[in-house]
Amino acid sequence: MAGILYVVGTPIGNLEDMSYRAIETLRWVDFIAAEDTRVTLKLLNHFEIKKPMVSYHDHNIREKGEQIIKKLLAGENGAIVTDAGMPCISDPGEDLVKLCAQNGVEVKVVPGPSAAVSALALSGLNTSKFVFEGFLTTNKSGRYEALENLKRETRTLIFYEAPHKLRDTLADMYKVLGNRKISLARELTKIYEEVNRTTLEQAIALYQEKNPKGEYVLVVEGACLNDGEEQFTQEQAVEMVLALSEKGVPLSQAAKDVARQTGFKKGELYKTAVEHMD
Repeated sequence: MAGILYVVGTPIGNLEDMSYRAIETLRWVDFIAAEDTRVTLKLLNHFEIKKPMVSYHDHNIREKGEQIIKKLLAGENGAIVTDAGMPCISDPGEDLVKLCAQNGVEVKVVPGPSAAVSALALSGLNTSKFVFEGFLTTNKSGRYEALENLKRETRTLIFYEAPHKLRDTLADMYKVLGNRKISLARELTKIYEEVNRTTLEQAIALYQEKNPKGEYVLVVEGACLNDGEEQFTQEQAVEMVLALSEKGVPLSQAAKDVARQTGFKKGELYKTAVEHMD
């Protein structure tokens, strides 16, 4: 009989946020898959937990994923943790859960803190509807395209960003999205927790004088569409793509142009347009 994989949330900075169930699960399982075993070892030592660990990260997911699945299929129970927060969210654990689904291995969740949701709760922006985008690509053109696709998104936008890329990201957001409200959260739950509620323009000015430190969660105000501003359904947007295509515009370019105009994602428009053409 196959074992079970437990997706275990860990603190994002304050060890007191570790749940009793998370501690007991890590004590009970046969092994722990960790993004960085050195970071996880500190956590385990704090709670006096001694368990075999498997290093599982972006650079070895194929090799280690197969090894972990073999362990689970052989009847061992395992847990997956990330350095901080919930595994599988902008994290290689996503691939391991997919492998479990493909191999009929049961997966259970032991929920814990999430930097994205914590930052949203503190942002002072609309929390009823939101979109989590994770890290933007480091490729400048790709970053512009991603932001262009979000230009008309009315839901609150959540991003992760590293300190060395923060200035460029803020500048690109201002250029594409305009001067919106933004909340910049860092060091959440730690002694130097900081939440700066400001605007993109003011944030750019602030970090010209101040060096960014620590990992950031950026919570950005959604688009405020005017009552008279034209809005489109996805069906209308696809029709626009097909109309441009009939005029000789390459389908990929047509999808890109319409995505900028309507706010729908280029890939979705392209895929649906191809289906209509078949």
